[in-house]
Parts: sequence; C-alpha cells; structure tokens
Amino acid sequence: MGACTSKPSNYSGDNITVAGNGAPIPVKSTPNSNDNDNSHQQERTKKSPFFPFYSPSPAHYLFSKKSPANSTPRRFFKRPFPPPSPAKHIRSLLARRHGTVKPNESAIPENDLEVVGVGSGLDKSFGFSKNFGNKYEMGEEVGRGHFGYTCKAKFKKGEVKGEEVAVKVIPKSKMTTAIAIEDVRREVKILRALTGHNHLVKFYDSYEDHTNVYIVMELCEGGELLDRILSRGGKYTEDDAKDVMIQILKVVAFCHLQGVVHRDLKPENFLFTSKEENAQLKAIDFGLSDFVKPDERLNDIVGSAYYVAPEVLHRSYSTEADVWSIGVIAYILLCGSRPFWARTESGIFRSVLKADPSFEEQPWPTLSSEARDFVKRLLNKDPRKRMTAAQGLGHPWIKNSHNIEVPLDILIFKLMRTYMRSSALRKAALRALSKTLTVDELNYLKEQFALLEPSKNGTISLHNVKTALMKHATDATKEARIHDFLASLNALQYRRMDFEEFCAAALSVHQLEALGRWEQHARCAYEIFEKEGNRAIMIEELASELGLSPSVPVHAVLHDWLRHTDGKLSFLGFAKLLHGVSSRSITKIQ
Repeated sequence: MGACTSKPSNYSGDNITVAGNGAPIPVKSTPNSNDNDNSHQQERTKKSPFFPFYSPSPAHYLFSKKSPANSTPRRFFKRPFPPPSPAKHIRSLLARRHGTVKPNESAIPENDLEVVGVGSGLDKSFGFSKNFGNKYEMGEEVGRGHFGYTCKAKFKKGEVKGEEVAVKVIPKSKMTTAIAIEDVRREVKILRALTGHNHLVKFYDSYEDHTNVYIVMELCEGGELLDRILSRGGKYTEDDAKDVMIQILKVVAFCHLQGVVHRDLKPENFLFTSKEENAQLKAIDFGLSDFVKPDERLNDIVGSAYYVAPEVLHRSYSTEADVWSIGVIAYILLCGSRPFWARTESGIFRSVLKADPSFEEQPWPTLSSEARDFVKRLLNKDPRKRMTAAQGLGHPWIKNSHNIEVPLDILIFKLMRTYMRSSALRKAALRALSKTLTVDELNYLKEQFALLEPSKNGTISLHNVKTALMKHATDATKEARIHDFLASLNALQYRRMDFEEFCAAALSVHQLEALGRWEQHARCAYEIFEKEGNRAIMIEELASELGLSPSVPVHAVLHDWLRHTDGKLSFLGFAKLLHGVSSRSITKIQ
C-alpha cells in the first residue's frame, strides 16, 4: 500500500493468495495500487523494449475482456482428482477471498471456506474515526487497483494545514467476505504498530464512513523502485545496488524482529520519498502482511508470482519467505532480469520450485564473487539454509564497504530455544562445532551477543534476553506473542550463558551446511568431539537421550549412528545429531 504520484501499489493482478490446507482454494490479488491499465503497461515496455525483466503477467488476460484464444477455462474439482499445479487455482482464490466471483465462475464450496456471495450480514464497522472529511481535503487520484484506489489529500487545519498526504480508499462494497474485512483490519493494525522506522511508510491514521475505509499515510513522490530500475536500463551498479539492499534489509529485519512477515516484497512495493537520486526508500503495502511467532508456520499462498518463495507454494513458511523475495529483487538489480521466468504462472511456479537461477550469463561473471554469494545465499530453496535479513546486513558484500550496525536477529531466539531443549549429547556436539567457526561467522555472533547486553562478567541470562527484546519492541511484538515464545527460554532464568556457549546455542547447522566448507567444519568438529565428549553409549540410552518415543524402532533408526567397534558415536551419527532428530526423518526410515 502507500501512494506516490507515479501510480503506486494498491491491489495488483500479479498477486496471489491461497488460504487453508485443502486442494482447490480461492485466490486473492494483493492490495496493490499498481494495477495499471494497458496503456501504462505499454508505456513502460516502450521505455526498454528489449529489457527482459519487465514482461506483462499472463494474469492480465484473466481480468481483461479479450482473453487470448488459447486461454484455459477455469474449472475446479474436488479430490480424488489429482491436485493441480500451484498456479491453477490462484485467480479464482483471489476473487473468492474478496467475494468478486461471478455465479458461473465460482468454485465448488469447500467445508473449511466461506461461501461466496454471503456478504450482506457481515459487520463492516472497524471502530475507526468518523471525521475524515473534517480533517482532510481529497485531491487527485494517483493509483487504482481491484479493491481500492489511492488519492492525494491535504490537511485542512492546524500546524500541518496544506501538507499533502496519501490516502488509500477501500470501498466497503468490495469487502464481501470476512477474510477481506480481516485483511483491512490487520493492515491498519500492522501499520499502526510498526510506523516510525526510517524505511517504512509513515502511518497517520485510519478513518471510516458508511461507504469507505480511509488509510492516511505519508506521500512518497519519488516513484517506485521498479520505475528507477527501468529508467536505468534494467540494472544497477554494485555500489548502487548495495545502497538499495541495505535499506530493504533494514526494514525487513525490523519487521521480522517484531513478528511481522510482509509476504509481498517486490520493487513495486518500495517507494522513494522524492525524485532525488539519493532519496530514501520506503516499504509500503502491508495488505497481505501477518503476525507470526518465531516457531509458527503459515500456510496460505500469498504474494506475487515472480517473487514467491518455494516454501510458500508448499504451504509451510515463515519470515524466510520475505528473504527469498529480497533475493529476487537483488538478482534483478544486479543483472536486469528475473531469476525465474515463464510465459504462464504455472510455469513461473514450476521454475521457482525446480529451477536454479543462472549465474553464468552476463553480467554475472564480471560482478564480484561477494555479490554472487550474497544473492545465492538469499535464493537458497531450503529456508533453513537461507540467510536472514539481519545476516544479510553483515554479509561481506555489504559489510566490507559500509559501516552497518547489524540489528538483533529473530533467528537467534529460535536457535537458542532449540539448543535449550536439546539433549546433553547434542549440546556437546554443537559446542565442538562452534569451535570450528571462521572469523566472519564469529563476528556475526559477537554482534548478536553484544546486542543482548551481557553483564560485566560477559554472560547473559533470561533477563538480558527480555531486556534486549523490549528495547526494540513495538505493539506488533505483543500481537505476534513473541513474549510467549520467550517462556521457552525459562531455563536461563536460573543460570547464565557465556559467549562460548552462546556460539553453540546460536549457530545454525543448516546455514553452515549450505556453505562449501561444511565437510571441513563437520570433520574438524568431530575430531574435537572425539577428544572432549564422545563416549560409549547403548542404542537404548541414545534413544532416550534424543527423546525418541517407545514406539520408534530404535535399532532401525539408530543402527548406523554408533561404531560397532567401541559403541561410540560414529561420524555419520555425529552429523545427524548436529541436525537433530525430526519426526519427518523418523517417518522416512519407518
């Protein structure tokens, strides 16, 4: 959301959203004021006719009166028919979520979904202020989407009289489902909770009357990041790309620390405050955003096709999905083309799920190895191996040329909780692994440890963790129930953790595994473990140590974890222990 004079984002046809866990599902187009008409699309294409990044979305035809001759009719089936490609039902879910499906287009109603067309009995009262017309004078429209439009407005009274703002207007007539109403309510709640960050559009207030909801925000007149990319012929220099990435990573790391996942990061949803070359970048459009606890997974498919993460299509994701989208933006900035592309949305999703982005074609061979590594670590298909936004700010590509303070990383709390719940044997293995970390990897942990404000004797307790989090907390932190999550660290209430143990607790085995030197890390760690912590152990004792239930066939699961010669943990068992035993891995073996 947000507004600018170059037709900013409101609700876009390229956006998708799928709710629920079952098969055929309805789909929602994102609140994006960047739903431009055909002439605007053509105008952009003329700017750079051979630019591979800007290509019209095939979804455009689904909303136009003239569909291509080879378009596929939208049809829906319930199981036992095989589930369709992730893209098949996206357009219908978009319409269904907002109640805009025509009678002959509606899907077969599912038990866990609302029936389309039931909108008359919905409560569309939000409790917002009613006096919008007394405070603001509406001006020209600057953007329009499927579910709302954005206008300029001016303050009528007070010290700020005459100052311009952006007003996103959402007609209540468009809110024909409870989901659509909740989306608007949550968007306002998130904007109110997060406003104040330098790179997040400023929120003023929300209003309503009988016909509309009005969301009043800062007016950003510098245009979209997408327009800047196009005006530069499709790509940025490395230095200019770094400046953009720093601003994006900062605001996303801030959102993630508060327990907010944006879910629709793309160049259209970042606006410049002015036309100046060094203008500040602001994140907008929180219409698809949601609150999420560090240990929670979301399952509705939302976002924009080219920027959606693989795990979103698999319906199990968290804040890492935003980082993937940042990786797509970084790829575009540096080379001018999309990492994943196809002529249809089904093809785009298959590419996201199966294909790897190319780093062989120009200009990648001419770019620095740090730039390539930065993008690769953002576009890792395994979300556990992906960098976080905070880690991105500490990556050598950025850190070596900018003096950036790395913010507190929400991942630290997740990893610490897992460590606190681990067996004594796994803790010993992690301590051995932590002794093999490189200087760069240790620097990130040192910065995170310092942000927890250790006592004079260099240790931290639960009090330090809570104090550090409260220092950065907003109202969103409460909504995401992050304080409830900290209850899982209660063991720290009775003891303290020094930096050496913190390194073991806060290192990510999966991220280390994604690096080329993982084998070296693991072998060195095993040698240390052999000297300091390895001991003879019975399979039954190992099963108890790992917390396996009595129903698990432990001899089948753990037979290769121990050496037959002396009963000590083998290297294979050591590597598996580092990763932890999951119910998924046990099910596979069974």
